[in-house]
Amino acid sequence: MTLLLDVRDVTKRYGGVVANDAVSLQVREGEIAGLIGPNGSGKTTLFGAITGAYPVDGGDVIFNGASISHLRVGPIVRQGLARTYQQTRIYGEMTCMENMQISSRASQGNVMSLLRLKARGAQTRAEDLLSFVGLHEKRFEYGGRLSFGQQKLLEFAMALMSEPKLLLLDEPTAGINPTLINGLIDRLQRANKELGVTLLVIEHNMRVIMNLAEHITCLAHGRVLASGTPDEVRNDPRVLDAYLGAQ
Repeated sequence: MTLLLDVRDVTKRYGGVVANDAVSLQVREGEIAGLIGPNGSGKTTLFGAITGAYPVDGGDVIFNGASISHLRVGPIVRQGLARTYQQTRIYGEMTCMENMQISSRASQGNVMSLLRLKARGAQTRAEDLLSFVGLHEKRFEYGGRLSFGQQKLLEFAMALMSEPKLLLLDEPTAGINPTLINGLIDRLQRANKELGVTLLVIEHNMRVIMNLAEHITCLAHGRVLASGTPDEVRNDPRVLDAYLGAQ
């Protein structure tokens, strides 16, 4: 498979604290990759570095064959790399459809894109994605009135509005009723196979990530501790000692 994301020795510091210390990982086009590790290991910081939330202090991020380390969030999204967050970013006084349009505005960032939101194609895509995540019947509800799990699904749909090649998901199952998790996993797998979206997923639910991901990287203390197939990572003594042994 073609290499889609190549993180090369990325370092990010906050004053004297090194949040990411020469972290390297790769994601191939078409796969679902996982990122695990204890709280404070640098996973979310790495997502921010990859997606342009702040500049890296060392190393490089290569996406689709080109360096994006010098770019900010908007241009990176327009190249086809988007993300979701640990906490949903839903605006309570907007309907589901309006939220999806706000997401598209934020990701596209120019007047032509704003005008195209009125076009039938954008409206149709929004309707289709709401159906895809199971929220079509909620399309006229205010986002803040949705359950937390529904807000997670809405944020997923919002991210898909930008038609990403690669989508980074930060703990997609966190806070969701266990009875809804299988449905979310199914939609992630369908987005990967039916929509052609490559996924990199931070997840603390080991049952979920071990069954979802084809390749997993484990961080600890800001560094890569291990990387490999789910079985390789699950059985790595270093991972067991630093993380899985505490699960």
